Amino acid sequence: MADLQDELHDPPEVQEPPVPRTDPHTPGADPGPRPPHPPPDAAPADPLERAHALLARWPVADGYSGLPRALRELPRYDLQLGESAVDTDVPRLRRGRVGALFCALHLPDGLASDRALGATLEQLDLARAVVAAHPEGLRLARTAGEVLDARNCGRVAVVLGPATAAALDDSLAVLRVLHSLGLRVLTLAGTSWAGEAGLTRFGEEAIREMNRLGVLADLSGASDATAGRALALSRTPVLATRSAARALRPHPGNLPDALLAELGAAGGVCMVPMSEEQTGPALRDVADHLDHVRAVAGPGSVGLSGAYDSGAAHPRGLADASGYPHLIAELLDRGWPEPDLALLTWGNVQRALRTADFTARATQERKAP
Repeated sequence: MADLQDELHDPPEVQEPPVPRTDPHTPGADPGPRPPHPPPDAAPADPLERAHALLARWPVADGYSGLPRALRELPRYDLQLGESAVDTDVPRLRRGRVGALFCALHLPDGLASDRALGATLEQLDLARAVVAAHPEGLRLARTAGEVLDARNCGRVAVVLGPATAAALDDSLAVLRVLHSLGLRVLTLAGTSWAGEAGLTRFGEEAIREMNRLGVLADLSGASDATAGRALALSRTPVLATRSAARALRPHPGNLPDALLAELGAAGGVCMVPMSEEQTGPALRDVADHLDHVRAVAGPGSVGLSGAYDSGAAHPRGLADASGYPHLIAELLDRGWPEPDLALLTWGNVQRALRTADFTARATQERKAP
């Protein structure tokens, strides 16, 4: 009954979390109000109750979902009532306090390069159709403002991306078309212009065009040279949509401390995945990675990435999108202050989107005749 009531009543309006004053990428950044602390003589609440209360104000922005590809294999589905064949549906998103979901448009392994654009368009079309078929639970969002509006209306904001850069076929015109269809994040790995040696001249032009359009660069899976050059070149924050700490687990998709420090200095966001292979087999392992990224990159550069419906095995306690409150409760037990948790779940991703929107508008206005 409680789940049904949650679906029938819109959540309270989500407030903007605090933003660090030192954030180099937020024009006119203001830290905003700090979350209220209980009076000194008040008995501490149960960590899980505190986690739910915090997530009601600042929900999770989940940086990676493989839902479009997972749904392709199903003859029929209903995400509004619940769908056991996938890790993600509207009831579990509500229980997990998810406010925004980045839908990956990555390509199947082994797909021929000449099919990359067509396959990306097919997945983009499917993602849009899924959102349109579930208007009471999902809403497509292109900007930071639309993400916030969707959540305040009781919907989960669906952001399109990351997509694979191979879909561009070395054409900035294709990038512009994909952006016009709603793409907001592009993964730099897996292309000739963003390889082990770093970005080529075309790769640098692609980063500049992404900044002009408001498309965020995703560094997960990219070489250290590509990641370092993208961080130096991009005028907007970059994301690592599925990366944990390589110092704790030497997975090729995880980031070394030197790159985490650069990411933090540039205002980027490392989104730690709920992936057993990258973080470890238990919820506490994920929390260890979050502790490490926060310590190295700073609280303004850490986020969450479910990696649900991507084929990854998930840590115990985080089997699907409903498990986020338990992770936040663990971090509260470890002494994370609520302002840092507000940045982790919602604020850092919103800042990255908002800064990309601002930079795109400013650039386009300067170039307008």
